[in-house]
Amino acid sequence: MVEEIGTTADGDLIINVGPQHPATHGVLHLVITLNGETIKKVEPHLGYIHRSIEKMCESLSYRQFIYVTSRMDYLSSHINNHGCALLVEKAMQIEVPARAQAIRVLLDELTRIASHELWWGAMAMDLGAFTPFFHAFREREMINEIMEDTCGARLTMNYILPGGVLEDIHPDFVKKTKEFIALFKRKVDEYFELLTGNIIFQNRMKGVGILSAEDAISFGCSGPTLRGSGISCDVRKHYPYEIYSQLQFEEVLETGCDSLARYLVRLREMKQSIHIIEQLIDNIPEGDFQAKTKAVLKLPKGEFYQRVETARGEFGIYVVSEGGTTPYRIKFRSPGFSNLSALDHMARGSKIGDLVAMMGTLDLVIPDIDR
Repeated sequence: MVEEIGTTADGDLIINVGPQHPATHGVLHLVITLNGETIKKVEPHLGYIHRSIEKMCESLSYRQFIYVTSRMDYLSSHINNHGCALLVEKAMQIEVPARAQAIRVLLDELTRIASHELWWGAMAMDLGAFTPFFHAFREREMINEIMEDTCGARLTMNYILPGGVLEDIHPDFVKKTKEFIALFKRKVDEYFELLTGNIIFQNRMKGVGILSAEDAISFGCSGPTLRGSGISCDVRKHYPYEIYSQLQFEEVLETGCDSLARYLVRLREMKQSIHIIEQLIDNIPEGDFQAKTKAVLKLPKGEFYQRVETARGEFGIYVVSEGGTTPYRIKFRSPGFSNLSALDHMARGSKIGDLVAMMGTLDLVIPDIDR
């Protein structure tokens, strides 16, 4: 998994981590320069899973390109699709029915919880705590079943379309979501008891991977990575979309600027997602789940941008339209790429054994970086 590839004139050791390493959770290749066990440099080598998605989207219609984004950050696929649909709706001034807006936000927050659960279990396992992995996947399976009933998929969704959602929610959606929330409210507290307070875990996280507020901003970080450095950046608060402005929830901030702070942000965010779901689950409006739109969509000529808050941070969609049925140019601003750029700065001067904790609290999804 870790292979020596040479030494420098100073006697420093250069090693590979990846591109097939269990702690990178994907084909991420890091070339690391070490002085003994101390990290001098971390250089990410990308491109192993590059699929030219942005170029591909230029030949897809405004209904088709949405679903390609499911294959980027696949743990936030529903939210990615949501952002793309919002851009088309903004450009074409499509009014989305209230029922569809509520369904979208409910599924966004279930997606956020499912993503954070997978992150929590996998990160704990990377640090040597195997039990949390099973706990996290046990609860996450309940969300997967809700998604399968509603969307027909458990991971890469094809549910949102311009004007609303593809189908109405499953008859058991409300019942199963309530059952999940009732159970998960207790389980989140168990997560804190099981892992957060463990002295070994705290020693692995405290003071590791320091990323100051100024540096986090300079690297373009977003999401829990930036909020772990005390910076308010939640798109749902700063640039509200759908019905988020009507909902009560807190933006979770931590000022520790270390791996433990980023860990706590995600754990506390799951509680806020529960709070959002509780406000909506008994108040889903009646009516249509889809607005009437033309079969072939043409965006007006111009430039359009839309941002949403995924589980990893700000996902932005930029489209240049010439008035046709496909984008002239398209660019995705994925949170993982910017967050990864801070790894070298965080790691310099640290021990090689701390690298896994740093990568874990960045919550990297490699296809989100390698588009």
